[in-house]
Amino acid sequence: MPEETLDHLKQSGTQSTLPLAGIRVIEFSHMVMGPTCGLILADLGADVIKVEPAPEGDKTRKLTGSGAGFFTAYNRNKRSVAVDIKSVEGKAFVERLIATADVLVENFRPGALDAMGLGYAKLKETNPGLIYCSAKGFLAGPYEKRTALDEVVQMMGGLAYMTGPPGRPLRAGASVNDVMGGMFGAIGVMAALRQRDVTGQGSEVISALFENCAFLSGQHMTQFAMTGKPAAPMPARLSAWAVYDVFDCSDGEQVFVGVVSDRQWKTFCEDFHLLDLLADPALDTNAKRCHARDAFLPQIRRLFLTIPSETLMANCEKSGLPYAPIRRPEDLFDDPHLQQSGGLLDITLPDGTETQVPALPISVGGWRPGVRLNIPRSGQHSQELAQELGFSNEEIDTLKQSGIINFSD
Repeated sequence: MPEETLDHLKQSGTQSTLPLAGIRVIEFSHMVMGPTCGLILADLGADVIKVEPAPEGDKTRKLTGSGAGFFTAYNRNKRSVAVDIKSVEGKAFVERLIATADVLVENFRPGALDAMGLGYAKLKETNPGLIYCSAKGFLAGPYEKRTALDEVVQMMGGLAYMTGPPGRPLRAGASVNDVMGGMFGAIGVMAALRQRDVTGQGSEVISALFENCAFLSGQHMTQFAMTGKPAAPMPARLSAWAVYDVFDCSDGEQVFVGVVSDRQWKTFCEDFHLLDLLADPALDTNAKRCHARDAFLPQIRRLFLTIPSETLMANCEKSGLPYAPIRRPEDLFDDPHLQQSGGLLDITLPDGTETQVPALPISVGGWRPGVRLNIPRSGQHSQELAQELGFSNEEIDTLKQSGIINFSD
């Protein structure tokens, strides 16, 4: 993107100047993976139209417990239309909508949209430039018909084994495969759009949870290939660095501290007055220190137990050492870096509640993607989309009365 365009984008933030301005995306998805793909495209400027089932809308809206935040986290900057696509009229409406699209994103079970005549092979006949992105559990192969969840692929992809202690596989604390699967779907969509610029033809993109998890586990696979030794679960691993731990402080708080080079070891020992450790030839390289951790780490733990967490972090900051406080997700609302860097976006929920959500973790020429549209009500944009598609007022009234399309007030 030309520098002058980026400058204008940063100043105006208008729709027409965003990177994916002019790209229309139709999103048939729920939960996390598909919506994440749509979210990335929407934040970058695409007109993303979320097709929800009428009359109740996306069931993700009503999840409780650990799923209560899914819809809010992944559905900003989208327009919503609620349609009964199993009806003749509803399917016709959707087909008319897809005819205007550059991209379709879906995460239905394998074959579901094909059975409805909305699969890629059918749609490309009338829209050959369409990019059709499917978010699935598995790519083509022996597992492709299986039902997948983030937990499923974490268990079979090695991630849960690596996260928990020996004998206790544990899923990661966030929907890492769903989110990354959506991210890779968006990457595939943007690559396909670029390819379409050259060929004039659309293509099918498939992003899958299992293959995503295998990609995450790749570093441990190559570790085994290079050393012949299986990677141990993270809580039982031999760390690549001697000081790479969570430490208790005098005020009851915990701080992670890492010392990841011989230069940092020298700085660490000097600044924390551990000159006896620095002078010990048995600890003069990282490799030696890794094998001697049990000998010197207790001394460091005792020292840190005498230091308040804020003092410890200030000392690490001054010394240029890696460190981190142990925070909970709700603490991030008050994180000064996120607040001051544009890392949190203000949104208003359909019930009027005001809150914040994390922005995309990217900066383009100093520009951070923001909020153009708040979280939509189910069917909030049905009427304006029907009008955009050329439906007459009489036809819209008929659709309203039939309940085939939900027109939210």
